[in-house]
Amino acid sequence: MTPAPLAARLSIPGGPLFFPVTAYGPDGSVDLGTYRTHVRQGVAAGAAAVFACCGTGEFHALTPEEYEACVRAAVEAAAGRVPVVAGAGYGTALAVRYARLAEGAGADGLLAMPPYLVLAGQEGLLRHYREIAAATALPVIVYQRDNAVFTPDTVVELARTDGVIGLKDGLGDLDLMQRIVSAVRAEVPGDFLYFNGLPTAEQTQLAYRAIGVTLYSSAVFCFAPEIALAFYQGLEAGETATVTRLLDGFYRPFVELRAQGRGYAVALVKAGVRLRGLDVGEVRPPLHEPSEDHVKQLAQVIERGYALLEKEPEDTK
Repeated sequence: MTPAPLAARLSIPGGPLFFPVTAYGPDGSVDLGTYRTHVRQGVAAGAAAVFACCGTGEFHALTPEEYEACVRAAVEAAAGRVPVVAGAGYGTALAVRYARLAEGAGADGLLAMPPYLVLAGQEGLLRHYREIAAATALPVIVYQRDNAVFTPDTVVELARTDGVIGLKDGLGDLDLMQRIVSAVRAEVPGDFLYFNGLPTAEQTQLAYRAIGVTLYSSAVFCFAPEIALAFYQGLEAGETATVTRLLDGFYRPFVELRAQGRGYAVALVKAGVRLRGLDVGEVRPPLHEPSEDHVKQLAQVIERGYALLEKEPEDTK
């Protein structure tokens, strides 16, 4: 797939962007059968794209061989119905290696995650992502968060880079994002994609939409696709009552529970998938499993969320 078709498919999504968890068996090894089932179920539930082996998919915990197998399995499970974008990260050499593995496995694009640990300047960051983009024919979305934070001028240069089609923001600085959007709009012709990549992005999506960022990742879609889809459709249709009801009754309690433990942005999501009936195994170290009490609370939050779907809003605007 060339950059233009992938960008076009992502710019007009028909549903949430799906970031599947990576399934492990009882012995801790990757369970490709269960992973394929997870991806197929997400696509059937209305996902607009599959982002395989990214943050929610524990990219950090996978060997190159496991990574390649998982990306290939996601491509097989998606079966061309939606694009598959694969994570790539660490230092430049390893990120390039993962990018090439993803291309060989049939991925349609890359999510380039922050480089490992180092605090680099803008010049070094720009060179890093340009080398990733040049390494394959795959379109690249750059992920801003942690130690990869960009000035508007740097994003302008990224937008001018062949193969770079968008920026995913996991930082949450709306002032910076507004300046980035404005600078790219003024300096670079054509459409550059922006994604809200904060954990449980639905919680902040109203604010992101106000500055023109309409695409967002949905970890909730992994375990409660009907809730995530109802929220997405409510946003698209301007159904304020639906959006508010789900924010107040489901998303805020979920976010508050997620804040109770480090790594819960992944571990709690994986627990949610298990609660919904698909045994995807536990998270790998250094992440840890949620406490028994937190899992019980999660079950209650999910139950309340589904109950909210049965309520008719008093108004839709």
